[in-house]
Formats: sequence, C-alpha cells, structure tokens
Amino acid sequence: MINVYDIMETIRMIQDECLDIRTITMGISLLDCIDSDIDKACEKVYNKITNCAKDLVKVGEDIEKEYGIPIINKRISVTPIALVSAACKDANPVKFAHTMDRAAKAVGVNLIGGYSALVQKGFSAGDLEFIKSIPEALSTTERVCSSVNIGSTKTGINLDACKILGEVIRECAEKTVDSDCFGAAKFVAFCNAVDDNPFMAGAFHGVGEPDVMINVGVSGPGVVRAALTKYPDADITQIADVIKKTAYKITRVGQLVGETASERLGVPFGIVDLSLAPTPAVGDSVAYILEEMGLETCGTHGTTACLALLNDAVKKGGVMACSRIGGLSGAFIPVSEDAGMIAAAECGSLKIEKLEAMTAVCSVGLDMIVIPGDTTAETIAAIIADEAAIGMVNTKTTAVRVIPAIGKKVGDVLDWGGLFGKGPVMPLNTASPAKFINRGGQIPAPLHSLKN
Repeated sequence: MINVYDIMETIRMIQDECLDIRTITMGISLLDCIDSDIDKACEKVYNKITNCAKDLVKVGEDIEKEYGIPIINKRISVTPIALVSAACKDANPVKFAHTMDRAAKAVGVNLIGGYSALVQKGFSAGDLEFIKSIPEALSTTERVCSSVNIGSTKTGINLDACKILGEVIRECAEKTVDSDCFGAAKFVAFCNAVDDNPFMAGAFHGVGEPDVMINVGVSGPGVVRAALTKYPDADITQIADVIKKTAYKITRVGQLVGETASERLGVPFGIVDLSLAPTPAVGDSVAYILEEMGLETCGTHGTTACLALLNDAVKKGGVMACSRIGGLSGAFIPVSEDAGMIAAAECGSLKIEKLEAMTAVCSVGLDMIVIPGDTTAETIAAIIADEAAIGMVNTKTTAVRVIPAIGKKVGDVLDWGGLFGKGPVMPLNTASPAKFINRGGQIPAPLHSLKN
C-alpha cells in the first residue's frame, strides 16, 4: 500500500538532505573476448561493451526523470583485464585500456573499472607486465580505473606485489602531475576484493558473476545526519536504532532503481551496495554524522567507536530492506570526498594513524588520502601492507588509494573538483620501512583462515 508520508519523506531527503543513488554500474564479463591476437581481442571487448551498455545511460536518465531520484554516475565494470590480456603474448596490455576508454566514451558512462589483476598468492603469466603497465594506462586514458588485489584472508599477503605497487602509485602520480596527480586517484590496492563492487576506482566484474548484470551503489550520509539531529538527547542505543531505520529507507530507494534498471535493460539485477558514500557537498559527510553523535571533531578519541556503530547499523537496516545486499556496504571514509574529513584533516584532528584504526571497522580502507610528494615507494608499499593486514586478519575488505602530491608538502592541497573533491597533504611517519618491504615473499594467511 502506498504511504503518502513515506513518499513525502523521500522527496524531502532528495531535496534537502543530499539523498542520491551514487551509481548504477553494469558488470560485463569479457571472458568470451579472450584471443591470442590482441587486436582481435580489443575489437571483441569494444563490441561487447558498447553492445551491452548502449542503453545504460539513457535508462538511468529516464529513471531519474520518472522517479525524481538523482543517479549521479552511470558506470561499467569488466572482468579483470589481466585475465584477458594473458593470452596475448608479448603484447602491450595498454591497448585494452585505450579500448575500454573508447567504449566508455561511446556509451557515455562516467568511469569504467576493471583494468585489474588478482595476485594475492603470486603472479600468473603476464601479471607482472600488466601491473607495470598501469601508470601508462591511467595517464593516457580519461575514464579507466584500475585495481590490484594483493592479499586475502585465505592466502595471506603478497609482499612482492606491495613493493611493486608502491612504485606503480608513485609513477601514476608522476605521469599526471599536470592534472594534480590524478592518475593515482584512479588506482586502488585491495585485500579481500569483492566481485560485485559497483564503486570506483576498485570495481571489477568477478569471474563468478553472470555474463551481464546491474549493481547499484546508494549514498545518503546527509540523510542519516539529518535524522540524528532530531534526537539530541538520545542515548547511543537509540542512535543505533535511528540509523538502522534511516538506512532501511535509503536502501529501499536503491532497490527500486536497481530492479527498474534491470527490467528495462533486460539483464539480471545483482546487488545494492548500501555504503554511505560522502561527497564534498555541504552536509553530505560521514564525518558530520560522527560529530552529530557527540564528537567535537572527527578524529578525536571515540571516533572509531562511533564509526563501528554507524557501519553496523547501516548494514542491519539495509539487510532488512533488500535481499540483494553485496559489494562493500557500510560507511566510506574518503578524505578528499568528505567535507567533514577534509576539515578534520586540515585542523590536525584527523591523522593517517587514526584513519588506519578507523578502517578496521568501516567499509573499505585508506581512501583518497593525499600524501607528501617525496614519499618513497617503500613507504607507500608499507602503507598497503599495513592496510592489507587489517583486512586479512579481520576477514574484511580493505583498500589503499593514496595520491603522492608530487612537488608538494604537508599543508598544500590537491583539488580535482566534483565528486573527487580536494585533499590536504597529510603528514606521514618518515622512518623507513625499506628493509621490511625489500625482504619480499608472502605473509602467511592467519590461522583462522583454515575453516574447511
């Protein structure tokens, strides 16, 4: 039965509280595009992407108009390209990146993810060459995003991969200095990467997924914060209940969009990723939610506890609203994309060590963090290893997306505008982890990984 109050409340959330669908992402399998001839493989990739996604943007725009629900991004994720390019001996995999970029522009999507590799237990044929191609791929394309999974709870952590990625991230930044090192913002290093993530830059279409599917990523930090302002004297148990009920409403909107897009595109509906994804817009901030709970500033003592409550309550409310929950789901804390996080970092309340602690209880990890331009590749590799260890031991997805600000120092700012926002250069511990990183090898999986 249609409830007029619920309709009016949803309208208010959209108009006044920054509620939106952050993305509808079409996942496309490219396994049937594999060919030993890279030119033939690229032609197949282009044809499949443009054929499957030809109506994606139009359908998204039609749903926006009909329901009045903003859908900020229309995106594509594809099978990890390292799996496709492995058959092309002695060929430059960057051709696939250029093909992906052309296809993304042809169908009009914002971003395309999947220039990715899975090396959590070691390197298979072509993986090393592929990973080393990432800086060129990201610096010579506009819409391509990349990721590498370097660890998991089942396999441990590939420290050799961490070392290489430290170098790759620096090179991505160096090759894109003229665009504020934006190449590094399009790359993510994962532990326990998931197959159905609709969010960039880490989205790829897992090998166990259907040939084509639609996944939805919701947002709504502003809605949650607005709900909490109505209960200034509530105890923390009541706060958790308010967040659960609000997350339920947000997720119902996501399910409506996902099911409608699925039906109109004629492809299966995959999941709703109910992550609270912030934006630089005023009020649309996860940090502000934590401060609404009673913290003077995000980053102070108590921040991790508040974030743990928020993440858990969001998941509980979302699961009740939709049976197709997946992706990452919870609360994102990307510094440059969250107005409250930016302010907390600028005033010194939020430091990278506190962010690392927060990643033990949030959706992902160290996200969109700007670091000094003279940060060594070994230090970046060690940051990746630290974050992967949190994911491995806690059986959760963690990630690192850091941007070395080449030529800039602590206190300077990189500004990309739009959803990517701006980020102050944050200080790092300058003691060297080089000897540890250069040991290489595999950090063994934890004992609790032996569950069979």
